[in-house]
Amino acid sequence: MTETGQLSLGTAAARNLATTTKTVPQMQEITSRHLLRLLPWVQPTGGAYRVNRRLTYAVGDGRVTFTNTGAEVRVIPAELCELPPLRGLDDGDVLAALAGRFVQRELEPGDTLVAAGTPVEDVVLIAHGKITKQTEGAYGHTATSGLLADGDHLGHELFTGDSPAWGFTAVAATACTVLTLSRQAYLELLEASPELRSHLEGRADPPGDGEAEIAMSAGHVGEVALPGTFVDYQQAPREYELSLAQTVLRVHTRVADLYNEPINQTEQQLRLTIEALLERKENELVNNRDFGLLHNADLSQRIHTRSGPPTPDDLDELLATVWKDPAFILAHPKALAAFGHECNSRGLYPDAVDAGGYQVTSWRGVPMFPCDKIPVSARGLTSMMVMRVGESDQGVVGLHRVGLTDEYKPGISVRFMGINDKAIISYLVSTYYSCAVLVPDALGILESVEIA
Repeated sequence: MTETGQLSLGTAAARNLATTTKTVPQMQEITSRHLLRLLPWVQPTGGAYRVNRRLTYAVGDGRVTFTNTGAEVRVIPAELCELPPLRGLDDGDVLAALAGRFVQRELEPGDTLVAAGTPVEDVVLIAHGKITKQTEGAYGHTATSGLLADGDHLGHELFTGDSPAWGFTAVAATACTVLTLSRQAYLELLEASPELRSHLEGRADPPGDGEAEIAMSAGHVGEVALPGTFVDYQQAPREYELSLAQTVLRVHTRVADLYNEPINQTEQQLRLTIEALLERKENELVNNRDFGLLHNADLSQRIHTRSGPPTPDDLDELLATVWKDPAFILAHPKALAAFGHECNSRGLYPDAVDAGGYQVTSWRGVPMFPCDKIPVSARGLTSMMVMRVGESDQGVVGLHRVGLTDEYKPGISVRFMGINDKAIISYLVSTYYSCAVLVPDALGILESVEIA
């Protein structure tokens, strides 16, 4: 006789008497936050950090800004003052007349914009795209001497009245939109505008960008009168004020009283809230328009990729912007993957280096860390950063404040705000932070990095 009934206790019923093993709440937003770990942190008293530098001559950002209506692109007249010969020209009518004489031109990849050895006959403003500057190398090969991209310009020597020749060949690396001002159009305006003639005739060469010179003598013999000198400082140094991230955490007293076993609900709410604050903190250090690294790199420290994807050649040029003791490279994970693809296609295998007990990919011995806070545009373009860090090395430093009232963790304050008439407990969670670039060559950025 076969028994068909249940012979033992079923698992569904047994589970009613079993203890369920539970995890603390998990959070996908939490990342490794390498930037927060790698930056050396300085505590500014008074909530502000002043960066004193030697006196420098700054004459604008050097890039021209444009506006467009559909496919029609025009230069903003006041932006023409970024061209060295026009700096200081404040006559709006003259600038508007000059801007109106620029003609839009479209280039396809491979088109030659100017040829080496030919006279400079046009002022060229690059509205969009990338231009490669090519020269003849010492042994007859073609060498790339630089890249020009959105906002750059060439041919401003036309305004000086000289007749120089192009020292390079400019070739479109991508589809480009440029605005050109011909010599004939410029001379016609010069003839009709005494204000422009007066400005160009009376223009003194600006001192240029850079630090004020310290006079000294070297290599002399005998009793030579030595020059006297002093080191001048910037009269209005930049001050970085600490920014903050705050939120109010609310927990109902019934939850805090009755549902704290085996996991403390209030502690977990605080833990996840603090994790979110730290993620926002790293995001602000990268993207904040006032102090974020992507917006505070000097324009002379920004370079573009040669062809789109981040190649080993591009990474070499990026390291050349911070050649004095680069500490690390920071990039979006997809940008690091794109760099890995380029290395694989060339049969290159970057070395791994030890960083805090972990093996990470490096280039030329400089470790490369992922950071998902670096944005990727809708067109699949992102940026890569390299930096030197620390006050002693005149690098990039993080700014924060520790020793706060009701400090829960170093630099994070959790203040009890009371219980309202709905029996809800409130806590104010705060953290203060910023970052500073001590000298321009401490931070370099590779722009227009294509990850597709």
